[in-house]
Amino acid sequence: MDFGDHLQDLSSLEVISKDSQKISLKLKDIPLQYANALRRVCLNGVPVFAIDTVDIIENSSVLPDEGLAHRLGLIPLTTDLSRFNEPAMCECQSETGCSNCTVMLILNSGDSDVTRTILSDELSSEDDSIKPVAENIPIVQLAPGQRIKLECYARLGRGTEHAKWNSANISTLTDTDKENIKVLTVESTGALNPEQIIISGVDEVSNRLGQFKEMINGIE
Repeated sequence: MDFGDHLQDLSSLEVISKDSQKISLKLKDIPLQYANALRRVCLNGVPVFAIDTVDIIENSSVLPDEGLAHRLGLIPLTTDLSRFNEPAMCECQSETGCSNCTVMLILNSGDSDVTRTILSDELSSEDDSIKPVAENIPIVQLAPGQRIKLECYARLGRGTEHAKWNSANISTLTDTDKENIKVLTVESTGALNPEQIIISGVDEVSNRLGQFKEMINGIE
């Protein structure tokens, strides 16, 4: 019985607790190697959106362009996996992307005569489904007369490429006092809800095992 067969048996999975950010599952009779593979994929193997490219039109803040782009990249973005493709799998095969794989966000601070902090709610997205997970994430503080104006381009990626694409803050696997029962706990960054991470993680591990079996069969 392979990984997919194990998880198609609903008795192998039991939700212990869940809320909008975290889920804990009881895994029963699932071999350790499969359970640990699921843990790792839930952490950094499920694709989510993050800002990848920033075109800075104006930046008179104290933060250099590179620092500003880095901060923007680390802002978690809500993600809709049903509507968008990973760039490598998109039909456009364009370096700049298309509406099926890339989303543009714009930030224009305007002028101000007071010191103020630019927050994530000032990032305006061309797609309402792809936006910062929270409105109050600080980006940069501007003094009177300073301003920033930029265009950001977000795409799907995986945490194995860069931590800004991690789908979870934590993903842990712990033993219990019962044989063959483990507990998987996943805490989302907010990009996806915890259930989506688990479901996508199961599909990802199953697909990888299928590809590995095909490679082995090809060798034989």
